[in-house]
Amino acid sequence: MSSDNSPFADNQQVTELISDEYYCGFIEGEGCFYVGFSKRNDLPLKWQIITEFHLSQNPGGKNILEAFRKRLSCGYIKPNHPGSIKDKSWVLIIKDRKDLMERLLPFFKNNSLKSTKKEEFRVFSKVLQLIEKRKHLTSEGFKEIVLLVFALNRATKKKYSIKDLIPETSETIRQSPILHRSRYSPNPVAIRGTWQK
Repeated sequence: MSSDNSPFADNQQVTELISDEYYCGFIEGEGCFYVGFSKRNDLPLKWQIITEFHLSQNPGGKNILEAFRKRLSCGYIKPNHPGSIKDKSWVLIIKDRKDLMERLLPFFKNNSLKSTKKEEFRVFSKVLQLIEKRKHLTSEGFKEIVLLVFALNRATKKKYSIKDLIPETSETIRQSPILHRSRYSPNPVAIRGTWQK
Protein backbone atom coordinates (compact mmCIF):
# COMPACT_ATOMS: atom_id res chain seq x y z
CA MET A 1 0.00 0.00 0.00
CA SER A 2 1.40 3.38 -0.97
CA SER A 3 1.44 6.52 1.14
CA ASP A 4 2.12 10.19 0.55
CA ASN A 5 5.62 9.65 1.94
CA SER A 6 6.60 6.96 -0.59
CA PRO A 7 9.26 7.56 -3.29
CA PHE A 8 6.54 7.03 -5.89
CA ALA A 9 4.52 9.88 -4.41
CA ASP A 10 7.64 12.07 -4.39
CA ASN A 11 8.23 11.31 -8.07
CA GLN A 12 4.64 12.22 -8.88
CA GLN A 13 5.02 15.53 -7.05
CA VAL A 14 8.30 16.30 -8.85
CA THR A 15 6.70 15.56 -12.20
CA GLU A 16 3.83 17.93 -11.50
CA LEU A 17 6.14 20.74 -10.38
CA ILE A 18 8.65 20.69 -13.25
CA SER A 19 8.52 23.84 -15.40
CA ASP A 20 9.41 24.17 -19.08
CA GLU A 21 12.28 26.45 -18.02
CA TYR A 22 13.68 23.64 -15.88
CA TYR A 23 13.43 21.19 -18.78
CA CYS A 24 15.33 23.63 -21.02
CA GLY A 25 18.12 23.99 -18.47
CA PHE A 26 18.29 20.24 -18.11
CA ILE A 27 18.47 19.80 -21.90
CA GLU A 28 21.22 22.44 -22.19
CA GLY A 29 23.48 20.04 -20.29
CA GLU A 30 22.18 16.58 -21.12
CA GLY A 31 20.31 16.86 -24.44
CA CYS A 32 21.50 15.88 -27.90
CA PHE A 33 20.01 16.88 -31.27
CA TYR A 34 21.26 13.96 -33.33
CA VAL A 35 21.67 14.02 -37.10
CA GLY A 36 23.43 10.99 -38.53
CA PHE A 37 24.14 9.38 -41.87
CA SER A 38 23.90 5.68 -42.62
CA LYS A 39 25.03 3.96 -45.81
CA ARG A 40 22.01 2.50 -47.66
CA ASN A 41 22.67 1.10 -51.13
CA ASP A 42 18.96 0.51 -51.66
CA LEU A 43 18.25 4.27 -51.60
CA PRO A 44 18.68 6.52 -54.66
CA LEU A 45 21.41 8.67 -53.06
CA LYS A 46 22.88 5.69 -51.13
CA TRP A 47 22.51 7.51 -47.79
CA GLN A 48 19.85 7.53 -45.08
CA ILE A 49 19.57 10.59 -42.83
CA ILE A 50 18.82 9.77 -39.19
CA THR A 51 17.25 12.41 -36.93
CA GLU A 52 16.74 11.79 -33.21
CA PHE A 53 16.51 13.70 -29.95
CA HIS A 54 18.32 12.16 -26.95
CA LEU A 55 18.13 13.19 -23.30
CA SER A 56 20.17 11.17 -20.80
CA GLN A 57 20.31 11.00 -17.01
CA ASN A 58 21.67 8.84 -14.21
CA PRO A 59 19.22 6.47 -12.46
CA GLY A 60 18.40 9.05 -9.79
CA GLY A 61 17.05 11.42 -12.45
CA LYS A 62 15.08 8.90 -14.47
CA ASN A 63 11.87 10.51 -13.22
CA ILE A 64 12.90 13.71 -15.07
CA LEU A 65 13.07 11.73 -18.33
CA GLU A 66 9.69 10.19 -17.59
CA ALA A 67 8.24 13.61 -16.85
CA PHE A 68 9.56 15.11 -20.08
CA ARG A 69 8.29 12.14 -22.09
CA LYS A 70 4.90 12.71 -20.48
CA ARG A 71 5.14 16.46 -21.16
CA LEU A 72 5.63 15.84 -24.90
CA SER A 73 3.50 12.66 -25.06
CA CYS A 74 6.07 10.86 -27.20
CA GLY A 75 9.37 8.99 -27.15
CA TYR A 76 10.62 6.04 -25.12
CA ILE A 77 13.13 5.47 -22.33
CA LYS A 78 15.78 2.76 -22.34
CA PRO A 79 19.15 2.01 -20.70
CA ASN A 80 21.75 4.27 -22.30
CA HIS A 81 24.38 1.52 -22.62
CA PRO A 82 22.62 -1.78 -21.84
CA GLY A 83 25.80 -3.85 -22.24
CA SER A 84 27.83 -1.75 -19.79
CA ILE A 85 28.42 -2.85 -16.20
CA LYS A 86 29.47 0.64 -15.07
CA ASP A 87 27.07 2.88 -17.02
CA LYS A 88 23.61 2.62 -15.49
CA SER A 89 22.26 5.81 -17.05
CA TRP A 90 18.98 6.06 -18.94
CA VAL A 91 18.11 7.88 -22.14
CA LEU A 92 14.90 9.31 -23.56
CA ILE A 93 14.81 8.93 -27.34
CA ILE A 94 12.41 10.63 -29.74
CA LYS A 95 12.90 9.61 -33.36
CA ASP A 96 9.48 9.45 -34.97
CA ARG A 97 9.60 12.31 -37.49
CA LYS A 98 6.00 13.30 -36.87
CA ASP A 99 6.68 13.56 -33.13
CA LEU A 100 9.85 15.55 -33.78
CA MET A 101 8.01 17.98 -36.06
CA GLU A 102 4.74 18.30 -34.14
CA ARG A 103 5.82 17.91 -30.52
CA LEU A 104 9.54 18.54 -30.04
CA LEU A 105 10.08 21.51 -32.38
CA PRO A 106 7.11 23.51 -31.03
CA PHE A 107 8.36 22.97 -27.46
CA PHE A 108 11.70 24.62 -28.24
CA LYS A 109 10.16 27.33 -30.37
CA ASN A 110 8.12 28.31 -27.31
CA ASN A 111 11.00 27.73 -24.86
CA SER A 112 14.23 29.05 -26.32
CA LEU A 113 17.58 27.49 -25.51
CA LYS A 114 20.37 29.85 -24.43
CA SER A 115 23.72 28.11 -24.97
CA THR A 116 25.37 26.66 -28.09
CA LYS A 117 22.52 24.15 -28.03
CA LYS A 118 20.41 26.92 -29.58
CA GLU A 119 22.43 26.73 -32.81
CA GLU A 120 22.39 22.93 -32.73
CA PHE A 121 18.61 23.06 -32.42
CA ARG A 122 18.40 25.54 -35.32
CA VAL A 123 20.31 23.12 -37.58
CA PHE A 124 18.30 20.14 -36.35
CA SER A 125 15.08 22.03 -37.04
CA LYS A 126 16.24 23.07 -40.53
CA VAL A 127 17.23 19.48 -41.37
CA LEU A 128 13.79 18.22 -40.30
CA GLN A 129 12.09 20.89 -42.41
CA LEU A 130 14.14 19.94 -45.47
CA ILE A 131 13.23 16.28 -44.95
CA GLU A 132 9.57 17.21 -44.49
CA LYS A 133 9.70 18.91 -47.90
CA ARG A 134 11.40 15.78 -49.29
CA LYS A 135 14.40 17.81 -50.38
CA HIS A 136 16.72 15.23 -48.80
CA LEU A 137 15.83 12.96 -51.74
CA THR A 138 17.60 15.30 -54.17
CA SER A 139 21.36 15.73 -54.54
CA GLU A 140 21.15 19.45 -53.79
CA GLY A 141 18.93 18.96 -50.73
CA PHE A 142 21.17 16.22 -49.36
CA LYS A 143 24.23 18.39 -49.90
CA GLU A 144 22.54 21.28 -48.06
CA ILE A 145 21.86 19.02 -45.07
CA VAL A 146 25.46 17.76 -44.97
CA LEU A 147 26.80 21.33 -45.14
CA LEU A 148 24.48 22.46 -42.35
CA VAL A 149 25.68 19.68 -40.08
CA PHE A 150 29.36 20.21 -40.83
CA ALA A 151 29.04 23.96 -40.37
CA LEU A 152 28.51 23.57 -36.63
CA ASN A 153 31.67 24.42 -34.71
CA ARG A 154 31.74 21.25 -32.66
CA ALA A 155 34.25 18.48 -33.20
CA THR A 156 33.09 14.91 -32.66
CA LYS A 157 34.22 11.38 -33.25
CA LYS A 158 33.23 10.63 -36.83
CA LYS A 159 31.95 7.61 -38.66
CA TYR A 160 31.85 9.25 -42.10
CA SER A 161 33.80 12.24 -43.32
CA ILE A 162 32.35 15.04 -45.40
CA LYS A 163 34.26 13.60 -48.37
CA ASP A 164 32.42 10.31 -47.92
CA LEU A 165 29.10 12.13 -48.02
CA ILE A 166 29.90 14.66 -50.73
CA PRO A 167 32.61 13.38 -53.10
CA GLU A 168 33.15 16.80 -54.70
CA THR A 169 34.00 18.29 -51.28
CA SER A 170 36.71 20.78 -52.27
CA GLU A 171 34.55 22.54 -54.85
CA THR A 172 31.54 22.39 -52.52
CA ILE A 173 33.47 24.05 -49.69
CA ARG A 174 34.77 26.77 -52.00
CA GLN A 175 31.23 27.62 -53.11
CA SER A 176 29.46 27.23 -49.76
CA PRO A 177 28.75 30.41 -47.77
CA ILE A 178 27.68 28.19 -44.85
CA LEU A 179 31.08 26.56 -44.49
CA HIS A 180 32.96 29.81 -45.15
CA ARG A 181 31.09 31.41 -42.26
CA SER A 182 32.00 28.54 -39.96
CA ARG A 183 35.75 28.77 -40.72
CA TYR A 184 35.71 25.22 -42.09
CA SER A 185 38.65 22.97 -41.36
CA PRO A 186 39.29 19.41 -42.59
CA ASN A 187 38.23 17.98 -39.22
CA PRO A 188 34.56 17.01 -39.10
CA VAL A 189 32.30 19.25 -37.05
CA ALA A 190 28.73 18.36 -36.29
CA ILE A 191 25.94 17.96 -33.80
CA ARG A 192 27.10 15.99 -30.79
CA GLY A 193 26.93 12.29 -31.49
CA THR A 194 26.26 12.71 -35.18
CA TRP A 195 28.91 10.24 -36.24
CA GLN A 196 28.43 7.70 -33.47
CA LYS A 197 26.15 4.71 -33.60
